[in-house]
Formats: sequence, structure tokens, C-alpha cells
Amino acid sequence: MIDYRVQDCALNASDFILFVNKIWKGDYDMHRTSQALSKTFNITAYDGNLLVGCLRILTDGYFFGTITELLVLPEYQKQGIGSHLLGLAKEHTPTMLYFGAQPRIEAFYEKNGCQKSLQSYIIEKVSQ
Repeated sequence: MIDYRVQDCALNASDFILFVNKIWKGDYDMHRTSQALSKTFNITAYDGNLLVGCLRILTDGYFFGTITELLVLPEYQKQGIGSHLLGLAKEHTPTMLYFGAQPRIEAFYEKNGCQKSLQSYIIEKVSQ
């Protein structure tokens, strides 16, 4: 069973770098990654202790928010994890969200209720 965490303050750079290297190989700096994670609203998905999905929101909390990335490990894709993370983002964002989408992924966002704009997508703030 997947465990979802909203505003995952326990997400650390070491775990995130192991995770992201399975999707986007790179030579990531531990300190800079830690700083980046501390500046975003992090929504995560875990299978036991394994980080399998992450959606990060960069926001000023009032005027602007953007999804910096929505990532799911390849072996966990097509199981609804990305859709669930996006739903949690819609539910918990303090602002409207703007973000870009890779060309082959546009249908995923449209299926999940995102509206296409001129050069990006937006998510309307969910009223509570």
C-alpha cells in the first residue's frame, strides 16, 4: 500500500537524490538539494520506506505557485500514483498552480482536470 505524505518535512536530500537518479541521472550536490527541498512544498509517495513518487510546489503562498516536478519511479508508473499526487496538490495548494508539461505527458494532465493555457497548464485552487 502506498503511503502519501503532504508537506513531507522528513524528506531528506539523500533519499531524494537516490530517487531522482533513477529518473534523471545526474551529479546532484547534497547541500544544494537539501536547500532546494527546504524551499518547496513536498508531497511524497512511499512504498514502505522507499520513495516512489514526489511532487514539489514552489510558491510564495499567495500570488504564485508552480509545480517544479512530478516524478514517479518507472516501475511504479501507470498505478495512479502520479494522479494521486496531483490530486493532493490541487487539494492543498495555497494558490493557483502553473507548470509546463513534456509533450508526451500532456494527456496525463488533461485527464487529471488540468486546463491547457497558452504555454502552460493551470490548476484552479480547490474551494474548501
